[in-house]
Amino acid sequence: MKRVINYSAGPAGIPLEVLEQARDEMLDWNGTGCSVMEVSHRGKEYDALHHETMDLFRELAGMGKDWNVLFCTGGASTQFLMLPMNYLGEGKQADYIVTGNWSKAAVKEAKRFGKITHPANMELEGEVFKTIPKQGELQLNPAAEYVHYTSNNTVCGTEWFYTPDTKGKPLVADMSSDIFSRPMEFGKHSMIYAGAQKNLGPSGVTVVAIKDEFLATALDDLPTMMSYKIFKDKDSMFNTPPCFSIYILNLTMKWLKKNGGLAAMGKVNDAKQKALYTAIDGSKGFYTGLADKDSRSWMNITFKLPRPELDDLFVKEAKAAGIVQVKGYRSMGGIRLSAYNAVSLKDVETTVGFMQDFQKKNG
Repeated sequence: MKRVINYSAGPAGIPLEVLEQARDEMLDWNGTGCSVMEVSHRGKEYDALHHETMDLFRELAGMGKDWNVLFCTGGASTQFLMLPMNYLGEGKQADYIVTGNWSKAAVKEAKRFGKITHPANMELEGEVFKTIPKQGELQLNPAAEYVHYTSNNTVCGTEWFYTPDTKGKPLVADMSSDIFSRPMEFGKHSMIYAGAQKNLGPSGVTVVAIKDEFLATALDDLPTMMSYKIFKDKDSMFNTPPCFSIYILNLTMKWLKKNGGLAAMGKVNDAKQKALYTAIDGSKGFYTGLADKDSRSWMNITFKLPRPELDDLFVKEAKAAGIVQVKGYRSMGGIRLSAYNAVSLKDVETTVGFMQDFQKKNG
C-alpha cells in the first residue's frame, strides 16, 4: 500500500489512524457483529455513539451545555438557506460579510428570505478575493437579526484571524474549512456550522452548534427537516442520521483529543503554514502568493508560477512525486495546497523540498 500526500480541498484527507480503526471495525463494530452502518439508529449502541460525539465536539470547542450540537445533512450549502429560513422573513434583515465565493453563495440563498446588507464586500473585479476586512471597515446594520461570515475561504486562500465585533448582534460563522484547526473564539458566536469533509471526517454530515439563547428566537412554523428547533428536540434523529459519517467524526475528534486538542493542532498548523509561505516568499518571485499577506489562510495556500504552463507541469510532476490534488480552483488557476489537519508537518516538509527542486529545474 502506498499513501500519497493529499492536498485535496474536500473531501479532504482523514488521519491514517482513523481510517485504520474504521477498517478494523468495519465488519464488527463495538461487539455488535455488524458494521456501524448496519445497526439501528434507535438502538442503544448507536445512541451512545451519537451523544458521545456531541459531547466530544463541545469538549474540544470549550462549549458549555448551553450549546446544542446538531447533525444535519446537505453540507454547508443547505445551511445557506436553513439559517435565513429559521431567522428571517418579511421585514427582517441580516448582515453578510462577503470575503469569498462561498460567502457569496450564502448571500444568494439568504436573499430568498429577507433583506441582506453587507458590512463589507471584498470582491475585486473578476470574482477575485484577496483580503479580509479590518474591524474598522465593517459597516454594521443596526436592524440586522444576525451577522454572518465565512471564517476561511477555500477558493482564494484567505482566513479570518480575529472574531468580528458585531456590537451585540448574534454572530454566525461558516467554519467548514478551518474548524478545529486551532483554538478559536467559539464563545463569541451564537452559531457555527461546518461541513465535515475538511477537518472533521467524510462528507455526509454537517455539524451545527447553536446557543440556547439564539435557538429560542428561531421561527416555529417551518418544514420539519429545516427547523433547528426540531433537530434539537429530536436529538438530530427525527429521521435516520448519517451514521457512518458521525462515526468517523467521532473517531477523528478522539484522534484530535489524543494528540493534544486544538492548542496542539494549532501549533502544528502554524508550523506548516510558515514552512509553505516561507518557500513561496523565498523563491524570488518564482512562486507568487495570491492572497494578501495579512489575510493568508493556514488551510488553503494559494500561489501561481511565472507561466500557466509551469502551473500544469507543477501539477503533473507533483503527482509523479506522490503529492496530489494541488491544482488551483478553476476560477483562480495556479496551485492550491489545502493543508488540513490530516496533512502532517512531515508531508509539508516533503512538499517544500519538491517545490525547491522544481524551482531549480524550471526557474
